[in-house]
Amino acid sequence: MKYGFTLLLLLCSFFLMDAQEIDFDQFKAMKFRNIGPAGMSGRITAIDVNLRDKDHIFVGSASGGVWESKNGGISWKPIFDDQPTLSIGALKINQNNPAEIWVGTGEGNPRNSHNSGAGVFKTVDGGKTWTYMGLKETKLIHRIIINEHDPNTVLVGAMGSAWGTSSHRGVYKTTDGGATWEKTLYIGDNVGIADMVADPSNPNKIMAAMWEFGRTPWGFNSGGKGSGIHLSYDGGSTWKKLTDKEGMPKGDMGRVGLAFSASKPNIVYALIEAKTNGLYKSVDGGEKFSLVSSKNIGNRPFYYAEIYVDPQNENRIYNLWSYVSKSEDGGKTFKTIMDYGNSVHPDHHAFWIDPDDSNYLIDGNDGGLNISRDGSKTWRFVQNLPVGQFYHVDVDNDFPYNIYGGMQDNGSWVGPGFVLKSGGIRNYDWQELYFGDGFDVAPRKDNNRYGYAMSQGGNIGLWDKVTGRTEFIKPQHPDGEKLRYNWNAALALDSNNDCGLYFGSQFVHYSDDCGKSWKIISPDLTTNDTIKQNQSKSGGLTLDITGAENHTTILAIAPSPHDESFILVGTDDGNLQVTNDGGDSWNNIANKLPGLPKNAWIPQIEISKINPNEIFVVVNNYRMNDWSAFLYHSTDKGLTWRRIVDDRDVDGFVCSVVQDPEHDDLIFLGTDVGLYFSLDHGNKWIKWEKGFPPVQVRDMKIQSDFDDLILGTFGRSFWVLDDIKPLRELSKTKMKTLDEPFKVFETGIAYQTSRRSYDGIRFNAQGEFIGDNRRGGAVFNIWNKPKDKEEAEMKKSSKDKKEKKGKKNKDKSKKDKDEKGEMDKKPEAKKKKDGKKVKILAINAQGDTVRTFKRNIKEGLNRIGWRPDAKGVDFPRKSDPKEKSEPGGMPIIPGTYKMVFFYKDYKDSVNLEIALDPRIDKSYFDPEAKYDAMSSFNGHVEKITKAFNNLKEAKKSMKLYKEIIDVQPDSIKKMHSKTHKTIGSQIDSLMNLYMLPEAKKVEYRDDSHTLMNKVYSARRFLGTSAGAPTENGQHAIKTAIRETKKVLTGINSFFEGPWSEYVEDVKALPVDIFKSFDPIDID
Repeated sequence: MKYGFTLLLLLCSFFLMDAQEIDFDQFKAMKFRNIGPAGMSGRITAIDVNLRDKDHIFVGSASGGVWESKNGGISWKPIFDDQPTLSIGALKINQNNPAEIWVGTGEGNPRNSHNSGAGVFKTVDGGKTWTYMGLKETKLIHRIIINEHDPNTVLVGAMGSAWGTSSHRGVYKTTDGGATWEKTLYIGDNVGIADMVADPSNPNKIMAAMWEFGRTPWGFNSGGKGSGIHLSYDGGSTWKKLTDKEGMPKGDMGRVGLAFSASKPNIVYALIEAKTNGLYKSVDGGEKFSLVSSKNIGNRPFYYAEIYVDPQNENRIYNLWSYVSKSEDGGKTFKTIMDYGNSVHPDHHAFWIDPDDSNYLIDGNDGGLNISRDGSKTWRFVQNLPVGQFYHVDVDNDFPYNIYGGMQDNGSWVGPGFVLKSGGIRNYDWQELYFGDGFDVAPRKDNNRYGYAMSQGGNIGLWDKVTGRTEFIKPQHPDGEKLRYNWNAALALDSNNDCGLYFGSQFVHYSDDCGKSWKIISPDLTTNDTIKQNQSKSGGLTLDITGAENHTTILAIAPSPHDESFILVGTDDGNLQVTNDGGDSWNNIANKLPGLPKNAWIPQIEISKINPNEIFVVVNNYRMNDWSAFLYHSTDKGLTWRRIVDDRDVDGFVCSVVQDPEHDDLIFLGTDVGLYFSLDHGNKWIKWEKGFPPVQVRDMKIQSDFDDLILGTFGRSFWVLDDIKPLRELSKTKMKTLDEPFKVFETGIAYQTSRRSYDGIRFNAQGEFIGDNRRGGAVFNIWNKPKDKEEAEMKKSSKDKKEKKGKKNKDKSKKDKDEKGEMDKKPEAKKKKDGKKVKILAINAQGDTVRTFKRNIKEGLNRIGWRPDAKGVDFPRKSDPKEKSEPGGMPIIPGTYKMVFFYKDYKDSVNLEIALDPRIDKSYFDPEAKYDAMSSFNGHVEKITKAFNNLKEAKKSMKLYKEIIDVQPDSIKKMHSKTHKTIGSQIDSLMNLYMLPEAKKVEYRDDSHTLMNKVYSARRFLGTSAGAPTENGQHAIKTAIRETKKVLTGINSFFEGPWSEYVEDVKALPVDIFKSFDPIDID
């Protein structure tokens, strides 16, 4: 029985330990930094404006959430980041109550790289909180209409999944504010909403454009019998389809864009994809249409089919396509108004026209948001929307390190992970390396001036960061055989050859001379299914061959960093190929992955940097309408596999994985809707819940010098988590660290760096994006175990009781308080205040404490900064500090220091390495000589301060003395008044030698003659010197010391003469209130 009870206790403790969770409220200090960039923004899909305040703008982005501006687009903030997805398809404000906003998720531009959503959401407080209103399975919501007479009646136009058939599409209607929904228009499981508009004069009159479409990984089809325009007169409850009798084109139709004229609602326009694309017009409110024009009306209907009519001019039409064109004659002719010529990004998807001012326009495109106030003559680009869509991320080892990546439709870029300058990370800190849709970007390991980048379809080039020169190096088949490159082709560097790189088509290509020549080292590693290779026919009614649907291609190449003969390859049609002999022979091991879907996408392979036999393989299959999560793991070099992630572990499909290169149990996982991590080698996954949005994490790297986690997101640009060592520690201890009351984690190297001044604009106001910068100096990660909830509640209850008791005794007079009790209370209050501070000592190799300081501490994880400095000196100041603490001083001498931490009754310590700036010429710097020179001068400053404090103390004594004299007989007052005034004036004169007296008004005065001016000048030379002071600096130091001796001599003479006589004179009084002051040793 005893044995059974012991076993039960052991099992209970095991399950309790396994159930321990991370409370992210206690880990707020581990903040992600969003570093941008925002100068190359991302696709904007929805725009709406509060018509009561037209500077109040809301925009939705394809995969970056909802953003709000209250000042006409000058500054922005995200307001949807705590929801399950950031893919936005529709956004609508209830103009009768602008605090009510509806958001439909899932982008309605179903290109190969679009993101799907999670239903419809509503806020009634302007975006502070959101409520999920259903329709999760619709995947893509493209339109929302709020009935202006009854805001509880809302129509949602669902496009539905682009990747397969589904009944969750069509028009949905609610009459109870979203509590229940009725599907009122449904054609078929491959027909969804392309557009839906309401008559501005009659909210019950609705027009909906249904679209038959479908996407596969290898093709796209737009058009079919299910497409067409439907008309409703009862608020969307019943519908009538328009046919060729009403002027519709005969045969199959594709995507359709619709627009009512607000000034004349009987005029309706329809941009129709058909055998011949055309703009159609109705003059009877949509009952009948006629063709107006088929020229210059767009080029890619599947991607953009948006038309907008000026609310004040029924003949002015804006047509959105790769460019924007405008008609002033009701659509008969169009003139292009937005193209490369006016520096506005092409590919337009959203538009807004002020109903009262036709000059105020807002445009959303693949590159972000633009605003015009002059009717499209000129545009202002919004520079602070960081919604870039990165496919890949890479990093180098520079100081500061650089981050590289390629963006959807916005090129390939490099920028700093942090900056050592004022003003933070700006848009102009980023450099475009290569044009086109950007993908993988790889700097050469031996010299990151050079590297590789590509645009869609395998168009790879070599770049030179300094000159901007690029060289096209795309592999060619020696026999002219057609090569199949994926939209996002595979690129990998050879860790054994500085000029070696791998590139993937259907073959693996290898170059050992930086791309000058290539050799094919594999057979076709794909299924080579010819049925999936008809991209020349992709598009449906309108051909759209851009490389986006290229298939049966290689997606990932992973050469082993441990064995140059071992290479893994993943394809877009479900093959996982391996070679153990450098490419001489290959073996498809996909059948060894349990439950691997046929033809699944294998976009990433991670070979452990610690364990040569350990491999992670990312798989996703959403392009086959399978939204499950897959991550496979092998520990025997691919002989056997285990699926370690499925739908029970994470939300969303898996996009990326990276293992900590220092501790193999710590693994990070990127999904379609956020970041996860595991502390136990993938047995359990934890979602990062605070401070990081639910954005698609497309790629990840760990920068080894700083232990920083770098994320390339598809919708919110780059993010950095500085210093993952606390997570590493939690993993090593199996989270037992959280049970420790007080713990200081291992810390990284602290560099003594200078920060240069601003680039470009110094005072940038609010219209520019500034990326979060890394904290400088030393940063300590400190765990302070939170109180148990039960203990905290008991203490709160006890406090409440004391407060109630205190209220009962409130009428007691202050005069009845015991004086001693009050004196005892002050140290107790100080102790309570100090209880929230940690005391830190820096001890050098000789065992000397060179610095003592305190920092505030909270419950949970704390990140405490320290600019590594030695103990400083106090300077003369007229006011006394509120709290006495050891002043900081000169930079500490580089070396290793033992940092000791005291908190309450706890103590811990870590070693801290302090190093010079790696960018400097160390031969030019002599930290020890600088330290010695400053220490010597600080001795003079201490004397200066002591003498000044003596003068302050003397003045305080005189004030007290005056209070005593003021109650004496007139004869005594008269006798001492003149002397008191004379001595006070002498003290003021001596203090004025230090610094200027207080001014009666604010003005700039000359203080060059004061002692402190000369002291600060000398300190400036010492503080900025590279070592011992220069000859010029020595002149300043000698001047300060000479002036110091002069002033101190005067002060000593004052205290030895007039002050002593004054004191003797006053001592005749019955009260002794003065103390004597010793002379200051000048030499």
